[in-house]
Amino acid sequence: MEWSTEDLRLMEPHERAALMRELIELAEEDPLADPGRRKRRRLFIALTVGSCVWLVPWIVYLAFTLPGHYTAGQWSATWTGFDIALLAALAGSALAILGRRQVAIVGMLITSTLLVCDAWFDVMLSWGSDEFPLSVVTALGCELPLAALCFHAARRLIRLTMHAVWVRSGLTEAEPSLIRIRLFTLIEPRLGRPSGRNADREP
Repeated sequence: MEWSTEDLRLMEPHERAALMRELIELAEEDPLADPGRRKRRRLFIALTVGSCVWLVPWIVYLAFTLPGHYTAGQWSATWTGFDIALLAALAGSALAILGRRQVAIVGMLITSTLLVCDAWFDVMLSWGSDEFPLSVVTALGCELPLAALCFHAARRLIRLTMHAVWVRSGLTEAEPSLIRIRLFTLIEPRLGRPSGRNADREP
């Protein structure tokens, strides 16, 4: 059966949406269903969980054994290098946003992470010194607000991208939260329902 543009225009909106969902379900593939990718996914989960389990006793060990004061070498190079990385992240994010590129999301997440780290180390390493008040003011007045702005902007871009894909795919249900949407696919494999309706329990 062939459908002309005029035939599609004559259809009711809900009929077009239903047809689009059927076409998506037939054509859409979930890359994670590939056996090789499934194996790598499980390996990644095992490595990250194992790292978390290892980090807990390591953090406790450091808390009780690290000295309160420590003289470090290459102090200038460390902070200069960190600020160069922060500058690169900020500039890269700005350029990506200017060019309307999806990589802006990655740039803003990296930038927000670096800003939080910058605030943390500035405050903690200046504790008890004359620079401590300035570090606190800088963290609260500049670094943390900018980090929050970058994180919010990244999340907003992800939501807007998801909304555009959701609508153009003919899905009329309310969009689920990002934490519930599957990777790579808007239709639950084998279930024929929009992604995110129920938590994906498949490892």
